[in-house]
Amino acid sequence: MPKFAGDDKSFIILLSVFVGCITIASVLANKIINVFGLFVPAGVLAYSVTFLMTDVISEIWGKHTAKFTVLGGFIGLLVVLFLIQISLIWPKAPFWDQEAAYQSILGSTSRIIIASFMAYLVSQFHDVWAFHFWKRITGGRHLWLRNNLSTSVSQFIDSLLFISIAFYGLLPVWQLIWSQWLVKLAIALLDTPIIYVVVWLIRKRFR
Repeated sequence: MPKFAGDDKSFIILLSVFVGCITIASVLANKIINVFGLFVPAGVLAYSVTFLMTDVISEIWGKHTAKFTVLGGFIGLLVVLFLIQISLIWPKAPFWDQEAAYQSILGSTSRIIIASFMAYLVSQFHDVWAFHFWKRITGGRHLWLRNNLSTSVSQFIDSLLFISIAFYGLLPVWQLIWSQWLVKLAIALLDTPIIYVVVWLIRKRFR
């Protein structure tokens, strides 16, 4: 059995959460939900978690590892898209009568995942860059500030690209863009204590 150092175990857990959230967010985005009067794709919470993960990884392991994490998530999305396409064309069992619903949901997911590719690469790499830009500006202090500054801009970029590509011609995109961004901003503010706790736990236990 392979053995991992403590900080490697922490990284593997964070990477697993990141890839899991980025892939399931594309499926959940098929449903539009109501968050206190704001209409957003249901994948908004799962996707917001990915920015928390990359910020923690950036803080502990640095820019290079954070970029590796983003690349891993992109490969995960590619694999999911391939598997979905295979499942859509695979002949169904003669007694299974949910084909129309399955095609409707996962067929739309393919467009959503393609939209995710564009939005994901631009916003996530911007988030890693911006986090370390603000880390230099603040001299490594004020984790809460660089976390929220990098995330807020990155999430607007993501919302703009993702909603435009995924739902143009189907839904009112500008309403969804602003609604999703506001919800993501709220989540980013709420998860600020979480990033402090996670970073503190990792450093306390393994560093």
